[in-house]
Amino acid sequence: AKYIRLKNFCAQKHPVWVRISPLCIMPSKACSVAIAGVGAYAAAQAFLAPSVSPQVNQQQVRNLRQQPAATESSSAAAGALTLGVAGVAVASAAQVGKRTARRSQVVRQATAVAEKVFTKMPASVKPGVVTGQALVDLLNYAKENEFAIPGVNVVSSSSVNACMEAAKKAGGPVMVTFSRGGGQFLAGKAADNTDDAACIAGTVAGALHVRQVAKLYGVPVILHTDHCQKSWLPWFDGLIEASEEYFEKNGEPLFSSHMLDLSEESLEDNISICKKYLERMAKINLLLEMELGVTGGEEDGVDNTDVDSSRLYTQPEEVWQVYETLSAVPNGNFTVAAAFGNVHGVYAPGNVSLKPVILHNTQKFIKEKLGCDSDKPVSFVFHGGS
Repeated sequence: AKYIRLKNFCAQKHPVWVRISPLCIMPSKACSVAIAGVGAYAAAQAFLAPSVSPQVNQQQVRNLRQQPAATESSSAAAGALTLGVAGVAVASAAQVGKRTARRSQVVRQATAVAEKVFTKMPASVKPGVVTGQALVDLLNYAKENEFAIPGVNVVSSSSVNACMEAAKKAGGPVMVTFSRGGGQFLAGKAADNTDDAACIAGTVAGALHVRQVAKLYGVPVILHTDHCQKSWLPWFDGLIEASEEYFEKNGEPLFSSHMLDLSEESLEDNISICKKYLERMAKINLLLEMELGVTGGEEDGVDNTDVDSSRLYTQPEEVWQVYETLSAVPNGNFTVAAAFGNVHGVYAPGNVSLKPVILHNTQKFIKEKLGCDSDKPVSFVFHGGS
């Protein structure tokens, strides 16, 4: 129940480990009962194995599972041959206890390292939902310390809580993200979705849940919404209205930030619509994430699997046009999801061509344009399991 899949990429990097005992290929037919017991034990490991922090070195985890394998297999085999199912049960219980202790030790060590890394947050960044200047400070802190903040798509209070629990254990900030489809799922499939009513209500309900419990986890939480294309703007408008109402009562927006994905539109329309919305959002300290280029693959019902590969790569000049326009908005804060070949989904190495040098060249290009001291004037967002 504690196992978390972090939006595509953890499903690739941190799968559930299931090891089938060599007893399952014993030549003796007389041991069939013992085999059944061992098979049940092996299947149970998928549920009994404690979760491993993403920070843990994968080789350490593999070693944990592989090194004792020979000893465990031989001892379990002897127990099964001698005592049948009862012997397997006893041996299995002992093995689970030993492995749990060893795995827990590695998790504790990895968590201790993570806590050391993320202990000195900016003074403005407090536990709970982070907005306005505190959010800008947190993003700048991430850039200065060269780490990314994971953005996890959630669809229920359980997945929200799991994300914040993971952040608490790792000792760092997290971005809890609602998609339009996720909001509708949270509202329930029988809810009336005329004019995106269910999508709006479910997303707002999820945000209010995050607001109520985030501080209890003791970590900074960025409350964000995911891709919103032009045809979904009624959902976007409803969320901004909710933040405007929340701002009147509490002096800050309900959400930390929202994403507008108008990458299917012309560059001119993309920038102009983003500017229009940022002017509105800036009045209540909401941050805007905009997208340039196209993130390949499929997510939330939007399929870019067959998109022209040239659209997967953003040019520095395009990011500069965005930066120049949006920076002119008073109190406007924004991030840019610039495409560098990244794709939604899980892919084998070699199937996706990532070119992060595009981002490096863009930072350099805009720094020269601005004549500023910062080597990273733009806050970038990365999408996709790739």
